[in-house]
Amino acid sequence: MIPSPNLNPNPKPNQTMLTTLFLNSAFLLLLSLYCVSLAFAGRGTDLGPHVLALADADNDDDCTSLAQFPDYPSKCAYVASHDSCRHKGYINYLRVYYCACGRFPFLGHLFFLLWLSVLFYLLGDTAASYFCPSLDNLSKFLRLSPTIAGSTLLSLGNGAADVFSSIVSFTRTGDGDVGLNSVLGGGFFVSSVVVGVIGVAIGPSQIRIEKPGFFRDIGFLLVTLSYLLVAAYIGRICIWGSAFFVLIYVVYVCTVWGMDFLHSIPGDEESGSISVPLLGDINEEKPIQQLGAQAQIDEEQVGLPSSFPIFDTPTCQGLVKLLRALELPLQMPRRLTIPVLSEDSWSKTYAVISVSLSPLLLAFLYDSQSDDVSSGSSTLTYLIAGLVGLVLGITTCVTTTKAHPPKKCLFPWLAAGFLMSVTWTYIVAEELVSLLASVGIILGISPSILGLTVLAWGNSLGDLISNVAMAINGGVDGVQVAISGCYGGPIFNTLIGLGLSLVVKSWSSYPGTYLIPGDDSLYEMIAFVMGGLLWAAVIVPRNDMRLGRSLGVGLIAIYLCFLSLRLAKAIGLINM
Repeated sequence: MIPSPNLNPNPKPNQTMLTTLFLNSAFLLLLSLYCVSLAFAGRGTDLGPHVLALADADNDDDCTSLAQFPDYPSKCAYVASHDSCRHKGYINYLRVYYCACGRFPFLGHLFFLLWLSVLFYLLGDTAASYFCPSLDNLSKFLRLSPTIAGSTLLSLGNGAADVFSSIVSFTRTGDGDVGLNSVLGGGFFVSSVVVGVIGVAIGPSQIRIEKPGFFRDIGFLLVTLSYLLVAAYIGRICIWGSAFFVLIYVVYVCTVWGMDFLHSIPGDEESGSISVPLLGDINEEKPIQQLGAQAQIDEEQVGLPSSFPIFDTPTCQGLVKLLRALELPLQMPRRLTIPVLSEDSWSKTYAVISVSLSPLLLAFLYDSQSDDVSSGSSTLTYLIAGLVGLVLGITTCVTTTKAHPPKKCLFPWLAAGFLMSVTWTYIVAEELVSLLASVGIILGISPSILGLTVLAWGNSLGDLISNVAMAINGGVDGVQVAISGCYGGPIFNTLIGLGLSLVVKSWSSYPGTYLIPGDDSLYEMIAFVMGGLLWAAVIVPRNDMRLGRSLGVGLIAIYLCFLSLRLAKAIGLINM
């Protein structure tokens, strides 16, 4: 296996600390404002009988009639009396905006902007600090080959946000357009803009990439988009048609494994794997407990650096403790519910608390997802979860030590860490999709446009930073790893993210079929994505498998043309 480039694309500790302080402070401020809005939402607005009658006059099953009401009081009454105006998140954003912030709309816009930043941070940080290390440890424990791990677990780690956003969009909000556009939009952004930036950045270095793997990835992505195009043209899909998405990915993984096996035959001068390494090297000499210690909460990560001169004086120790405390609100809920198996961040206290509270969080998630759960069954669910948590907490307390994490029976710990990181990713993704759907109603913007832009860009920002940094600083190996990730990620997100979403919806409609959301804009997006792939498939071989500026400029131009066309249609400049 080609070794992983020794890279550190992460921001400087001081920048990370300031960002974390800002986001945690914003979270505390938003939490306070939300609590105040709950207390005074009904007092600050005079909803007269005529307004209530106006709101009750239209009993449609969606929230499209909201724009017909002339002022904030009537809109507040409408969203308060219509459950269809509340999406499947945990916060009623429309009620917060029209009832609590009705007289001061800019406060609502500021609230949504800050909360969007917090949600994107939680989504990315949960994947980086908990989800990816869990996958790392599972790969080590299951002894997966680097190639298989890279094409499956690494793609899952990088695409977790897109996958869960898609599933939530299809299953919880009922608006599959958001998930469809976010997955395709994210894949388009990564395969065009990110590859384009890499091509422009490393053009002068004349680095070659491996030809078979390049055409393999582009070929599978074209097959995936072609199948999606056929399904969208038909307009409906059955359970077997949805499962075929997942089958294509299985074939892709087998192809990657077969090519890696052939390249690793002894005597082959070009032996070795050029697949994406799983979040760094999988070192056989490195204990599994030492993999992925990002979740540690101590002075080095969530505290202020000791080298800050201003904080060395005794009079500033209180301020230091306050600032450290401000870094905890967004970290502690996850740290107290996600078991962490790491030598560096091991804490028996956290371990006991996390395994005790995890069942309660799962019970809360189950209760919130079930629309027909009675109060009696809900109480029983929490009682069972509490009993299971108590047993797990006592068992952990008895069988573990303070000095180091357990050395035996690792799989339950790894599975629990993986399950709870997935749970938190799903919760945050659900809230993010709910927020975007509400913002779309408030601003009169199609949710599909928000999925294509805000959600797709937010989920793909990490790919842009990490892949570009890897290509610039990693030499030949880094470029190969970055390009493989730029095409392997969209393959996974489309086949697994959309595939699982369609499987769930098709299963709920079985033996019938599921109506695929979308319009002519879906065909345009698929056509532009294919155009970008074909441009790369032509330009790169003509340049002797070197990435150059012609490739990069062309891909970025294709993406900007598509984005301009969609935005022009959205604001009415083009009627087609």
